[in-house]
Amino acid sequence: MTTALTRADVAPAASVKRRRRAPGWLAVVPLLAFTALAFGLPALAMLNGAFTVQDPATGAESHTTDNLTTSLHGAYLTALLGSVKLSVVAAGLAALLGLPLAQAVVTSRSRVLREAVLTASGVLANFGGVPLAFAFVATLGNAGVLTRHLGLTEKGWDLYSFWGLVIVYLYFLIPLMVLTITPALDGLRSQWREAARNNGATAVQYWRHVALPVLAPSLLGGLVLLFGSAFAAYATAAAMVGSSVPLVTLQIADALSGNVLVGQEHVALALSLDMVLVAGLVMAVYLPLQRRSARWLA
Repeated sequence: MTTALTRADVAPAASVKRRRRAPGWLAVVPLLAFTALAFGLPALAMLNGAFTVQDPATGAESHTTDNLTTSLHGAYLTALLGSVKLSVVAAGLAALLGLPLAQAVVTSRSRVLREAVLTASGVLANFGGVPLAFAFVATLGNAGVLTRHLGLTEKGWDLYSFWGLVIVYLYFLIPLMVLTITPALDGLRSQWREAARNNGATAVQYWRHVALPVLAPSLLGGLVLLFGSAFAAYATAAAMVGSSVPLVTLQIADALSGNVLVGQEHVALALSLDMVLVAGLVMAVYLPLQRRSARWLA
């Protein structure tokens, strides 16, 4: 009889537990539906279009890899490599400049300074597009205020170039790096620095053998985020340099506007797929290292 009562008590308890779990799963359903609608359907459409070619004479569609082949040759390949180069250089410089700035904020005893820098970083990290391009053109363009005041034109300065675009990108990438790496710097324990100091290690040795190895995955994650932001940026480059600097986002815009040969209307989708593959390759490098650092900064 005791066994029967026990089983009778267990069954309602299990039923109540299942009922309690149900609302949690139901709450996620709208998010999953939105994700599938906003990201899944466009991704499928892009994937299908990248492998679709339409016959200009008959209008018949067929699946082939001609679009991908075209996207990896000629001006399209130059633009893709130009975007990768720009993103790597801008992300690397932003990481080098943003890390010491974030460290200064973390070690500062002034709470007001910390909050002010982080708030400003949050604003500047989202300031881009045409307003940012106009601000730099008015300041450092050919007829900009600082250009004329400092005589930069005579010294060979050109804002509408690769390095000019890098400087513009640093305006929002450095604040983004500060926001990204600050939580990781907060996770560095003071006991590690004290232990290194007690064992005779200098500040350089502490950073080389303790801090940087622990921060390496977070730094790489920041680089991935910076790379992605620079790689996907369009409005700033379009408003400032136009086609003088070959970028894949500008090529996609030209293809979508119909500035392509007949029968290559889906090349823009193939270029978009190339961008997704590049981003996926970068993430494949980052994720394994992120798992290794999670136990140290937890």
